[in-house]
Amino acid sequence: MIIDERMAAFIDSLDRGNTAFLDEIERDALENHVPIVRKSTQSLLKFLLAAKQPANILEVGTAVGFSALLMSEYGPQGCRITTIEKYGKRIAEARENFRRAGREDRVTLLEGDAADVLKSLAGTYDLIFMDAAKGQYLSFLEDCLRLLAPGGLLVSDNVLQDGDVIQSRFAVARRNRTIHARMREYLYELKHHPRLETVILPVGDGVTVSVKCEKKF
Repeated sequence: MIIDERMAAFIDSLDRGNTAFLDEIERDALENHVPIVRKSTQSLLKFLLAAKQPANILEVGTAVGFSALLMSEYGPQGCRITTIEKYGKRIAEARENFRRAGREDRVTLLEGDAADVLKSLAGTYDLIFMDAAKGQYLSFLEDCLRLLAPGGLLVSDNVLQDGDVIQSRFAVARRNRTIHARMREYLYELKHHPRLETVILPVGDGVTVSVKCEKKF
């Protein structure tokens, strides 16, 4: 928890909620220990969708399809979502959820490693939601910036690692040190990239919102 637990619970209690089908997917995911976007991150996504009105959305990391369906539900009418996932079990569950939601015509799931799939994509996206393996965010960045439309938003989830990102590498479990180092490097790159203006928000497990702009320096 990166902010006071009572404060987070209070803020979440004010949320007006999602559709019954999204609630069902969220409940099943939590029961089966499948990571999905937290309540406060859901609220942030809904706000950004309303403000930006993206016509084309790219998601890196589908899991069971919850966030793709959330963006489809609360994005503008007719928006298209392309989402990438490599794990077979999650792919099957996501496809079934898209079918049950009646969103197969609006959500396209691409199977494979995001590093390979991203390189194969062309065109531009108004919003890119990064929610895959945290240690790979930096390696995905170049292709995400290539695909992001001018003025588009890059939203990256889980960037503060439950607060571990501020710790010395020696205070982090040895198995997590590579991810810890890569995330710190990713955050530095977002804040110093000449084509990005980025804010780091203590929302959920930490979210960055970056807008692609003309060179700043």
